[in-house]
This record gives sequence, C-alpha cells and structure tokens, in this order.
Amino acid sequence: MLINQTPPSVRRIDTDRADAFAFEVTGHLEAADMENMYGLLRGAYQLHDQIDVIVIIHDYEGIDWSAALSNETLSEKARALKHVRKYAVVGGPTWIQAMIGLAKPFSSIELKHFDLEEVERAWDWIGARPLPGPA
Repeated sequence: MLINQTPPSVRRIDTDRADAFAFEVTGHLEAADMENMYGLLRGAYQLHDQIDVIVIIHDYEGIDWSAALSNETLSEKARALKHVRKYAVVGGPTWIQAMIGLAKPFSSIELKHFDLEEVERAWDWIGARPLPGPA
C-alpha cells in the first residue's frame, strides 16, 4: 500500500488575532484540501461568531472543479460565509479577481482582492498579522 506523498495545497497560517484566519494555497487544489480548509473554518466560527479571513494564493496550478462545485462543498462554503466579516484574497488567477468583483454588490461580506505584491496591505486591511512559524 502506498501513502500519498503529495503535500497539502492548503496550509493554515497562525495570526495574532483569535478571530482572524489565514490560509496559504499553492499548487493544485484537491477535494481533501477544500475539506481541510472548510473544516478549519467550521472550528473557527464555532468559537467566534464573526471572523476575518485572508487567503494567499501563489504557484496556483488549478482546482478540482467537480469537488469545488459539489453540493457538500457549496453547502460548507455558504455556512462559512455567514460568519465572515472581511475576506481578503491575495494573488491567484485573474478569474478570482473578476469573481470577487461580481460578488461584491450581492454580499454583506467585505471582499477585496490584492495582488501578490500587496500581501502586507491585505494583512493591514483585515487588521491582523501572521505569527512567526516554527524555526
């Protein structure tokens, strides 16, 4: 039996605020990555009714669209978004910025896209900072 050697595409980044959650997304986003991210968010909004989220995307290689558009994933996303105040997306493919622009007028969430070079501005915008990782 082989063990999957592919590292996860979603990594949580610890922040200096208990109600601010950050994720780094790299490579190809698979179903397990989405389950992991929404599981972490579920835990977050069970502790905090309202949260701020920053997602930093780089070296993007695609997404498993069948998983992203599954009823389960869409349900998890809808449930999570009810608890989000601010949602910053940094980097990623150009279609993400377009989707944020389309969603803004129909959402009570403050949504904003930042270019990868603007990551510090994104952290300032959500009012949190990343904590240093393990040495």
